[in-house]
Amino acid sequence: MAPLPPRAKSKSPKSSKAPKSPKSASSPGTTPLYNPRLLGAVCQEKGGVRFRVWAPFAEAVSVVGEFNGWNPSQHPLERGDDGIWTSPVIAEAAPGQRYQYEIRNGEQVLRKNDPYTQAIDPKDKTSVVVRDDFQWQHSEAKIANWNEWVIYEIHVGTFTSGEAGAPGRLDQVKKRLAYLRHLGINAIELMPVAAFPSERSWGYNLTNPFAVEGDYGGPEALKELIDAAHGQGIAVILDVVYNHFGPDQLDLWRFDGWSENDKGGIYFYNDHRAWTPWGENRPDYGRGEVRHYIRDNALFWLEVFHVDGLRFDATNFIRNTRGDRNPETEIPEGWSLLQWVNEEVERHFPGRITIAEDLQQKQWITKTVGEGGAGFASQWDSAFVHPVRETVVQTADENRSMDAIVRAITFRYNEDAVQRVIYSESHDEVANGKARVPQEISPEHPDDYFARKKSALAAGLVCTVPGIPMLFEGQEFLTDGWFRDDVALDWNRLGSFRGITRLYRDLIHLRRNLSGTTRGLTGPHVRVHHVNHEHKVVAFHRWQDGGPKDDVIVVASFSNQAIEGDYRIGLPHEGEWITRFNSDWKSYSPDFGDLRNPDGRVIAEKSSYDGFDYSGRFTIPPYGLLVMSQESAP
Repeated sequence: MAPLPPRAKSKSPKSSKAPKSPKSASSPGTTPLYNPRLLGAVCQEKGGVRFRVWAPFAEAVSVVGEFNGWNPSQHPLERGDDGIWTSPVIAEAAPGQRYQYEIRNGEQVLRKNDPYTQAIDPKDKTSVVVRDDFQWQHSEAKIANWNEWVIYEIHVGTFTSGEAGAPGRLDQVKKRLAYLRHLGINAIELMPVAAFPSERSWGYNLTNPFAVEGDYGGPEALKELIDAAHGQGIAVILDVVYNHFGPDQLDLWRFDGWSENDKGGIYFYNDHRAWTPWGENRPDYGRGEVRHYIRDNALFWLEVFHVDGLRFDATNFIRNTRGDRNPETEIPEGWSLLQWVNEEVERHFPGRITIAEDLQQKQWITKTVGEGGAGFASQWDSAFVHPVRETVVQTADENRSMDAIVRAITFRYNEDAVQRVIYSESHDEVANGKARVPQEISPEHPDDYFARKKSALAAGLVCTVPGIPMLFEGQEFLTDGWFRDDVALDWNRLGSFRGITRLYRDLIHLRRNLSGTTRGLTGPHVRVHHVNHEHKVVAFHRWQDGGPKDDVIVVASFSNQAIEGDYRIGLPHEGEWITRFNSDWKSYSPDFGDLRNPDGRVIAEKSSYDGFDYSGRFTIPPYGLLVMSQESAP
């Protein structure tokens, strides 16, 4: 039996040098960055397809498919010294045809899908030959800078509903892009769209990392969505899953028939490191070929699909067997893999973002690789979502901690505001025993006054606190309950809660400074200058460079008590401050109080307060959020 493939110890896996491929195996144009070894089904410029697969323990490999009547004797592959098997160019093979590999190992005869297949036939779950000839219309589209993004997280299967209750599809998401643009969204994050075994799924049990789920529409539909999004100025971020594969109906499992300790074979750890919360299916980050496989997949989405960023699922389970901070359970090669992939993204696709879901408040996740960090540009921030949710869902006002809110506002990684993604709802935060924020606030009546007021307060913080703000699908029309992959969004709620949707739209427009009056909300600076533990009021100052239409004051009340007319808060400059947003406006909901200063204006007087030379008298609505700025210098 062939020896176990050598294991990589560094972030540059010497054990997996790409073999020189014969010129005839190259795809049209230049060799793709994502697949320099040209593994999988590679369509040839003059017709036909060449097949290459890594199966180091196989004794024989054949490709079977529609082009040879699924006959394994027709097209055997030749083994190379590196464990990669290669076919001659098969003239009869063509794009759109189904195929698999037949692998023999002793008495085992296995039919396996291609690890690099870009499509899975939704009916018989076999690999499909794909040729990349998509004609992009918006390759040069202008995408906003990260500090101006507002992300909207989407689960394709539930964002819309398919025919006869089937899962939603990518083309239906495309039809909603105009709505999202009107809302102010300029970045969407798609939960995983790689092929999974069941009709419905969150997407994190992927079976074929390079294939777009057929029930969602396949690779062409994803490219059409991304191209259309770019045409609307909307960036696209894609969730990728490298902490585990599977666990069900997984062709990578014992791919070539070899395994140890009753584990998963060549793509997986075959010892105690195999364990994850989702099965014993952690990829072997120390094996060069597996490292290349993950690196190739990350670059594949960036190169072939033109995505603007990747969000890495549960990176804490890539760098640690238990997903915690215990140094005794760290996986050094998992850490170095993250570094290598981020270096490759930065090298080949500068300006694209990588986001980690680590949730351990670990600064090193977003430090540069040169500093010894993992090299991510940003990370989901548990230091924001947990205290904000816990504060607004409390029943009694006296139990709300203003210190927790202050920390949520001011926390950042490596002194960089953009290194965190902040949110009050995400697919994880509204499932697994937790519900949508309105449901958590008022379990019996999730559309009542308190659910609307306090969930809007949480959303107001998302859009005004430093970080990259993110909303979860349907949040803007008060979707309640909890997230399930078999329950589609009820778009009728858009009519029922049109005012709440307008509230979100106004917040998003202010966050992006679309009116030109709140530039400070896109800036890096924040100072919490007012904290009242008795009345549960917090005020903070945001700015980019400072001055009219740049300096922004945000006032948030976490109390059900109205404060009318004589509440003093410090202000950075004298003159008139104008209310740009008041969450108590009646147009957002008819039972809101519309409580505000006369004409929505506050005059800053020469009266020192809160560390500023000036201050003004505010009217503050219950569970209200105010956004103030100046029109011009006094």
